[in-house]
Amino acid sequence: MTIPAETHPNAALKSATPRFWIATPRSIIALILREMSTSYGRSPGGYLWAVLEPTAGIALLTIVFSMGFQAPALGTNFPLFYATGMLPFLAYMDVQAKLATALMFSKALLSYPRVTYVDALLARFCLNFFTQLLVSYLIFAAISLTWDTKTALDLPRIATSLAMVGMLSFGVGTLNCFLSMRFQVWQRIWAILNRPLFLVSCIFFLFDAIPEPWRGVLWYNPLVHVVGMMRAGFYPYYDASYVSVPYVMGLGLGLTALGLLLLDRHHRDLLQR
Repeated sequence: MTIPAETHPNAALKSATPRFWIATPRSIIALILREMSTSYGRSPGGYLWAVLEPTAGIALLTIVFSMGFQAPALGTNFPLFYATGMLPFLAYMDVQAKLATALMFSKALLSYPRVTYVDALLARFCLNFFTQLLVSYLIFAAISLTWDTKTALDLPRIATSLAMVGMLSFGVGTLNCFLSMRFQVWQRIWAILNRPLFLVSCIFFLFDAIPEPWRGVLWYNPLVHVVGMMRAGFYPYYDASYVSVPYVMGLGLGLTALGLLLLDRHHRDLLQR
């Protein structure tokens, strides 16, 4: 006797496979296009502001510190030194902040069965992370074309730093997506906790210049490792032996797992609030 197709033991698996390989990418692409039009298409300048904001910050730091110092802590070029610190820091801040509001941003679309909370997270991550990659490329290229930076690029280390940014920001943003929806006060608490990061992420100085015991405490800031790896990618003589890739990647993976677990259990209840 022939088993009907709809009752075949493998019917669920066969129907789930097209959902993942076809419907999920289509949902993610649709969400990306929607966010591109809403986040960047409505404001004057659009994507131009994504480039101008970090450029203005780097220019300001260059002007201020070049007035008091003859050379930066590494190399001879102030813009490059501060760009290697600011760009990965700003990429992390932007991506994790956008992910924290991913479900609220796509709340109306999550009522459709073909759109899942994972689609919303991945769409927002892909758009904003690759936007930050493009911004970093344009700024670094402009600095290299404008000044003789006298540096040699180590592309594997630069790519490793960017991967660390992506993993860390995805983990933090995913967990904050749950926390900000579960506890209304969490966004304010997180904003307060983030304020000192700009000063303690080794953007203005080198980790090696920090005396003990503060150096040991600062080591646990994952952004210190991200910035250190980025600078090692531009300054081949810089010994960033303190950088721990497993620490940053493991932290990002752990936060991602915890955030996805909590969202999987509670996202329906949170979206009904």
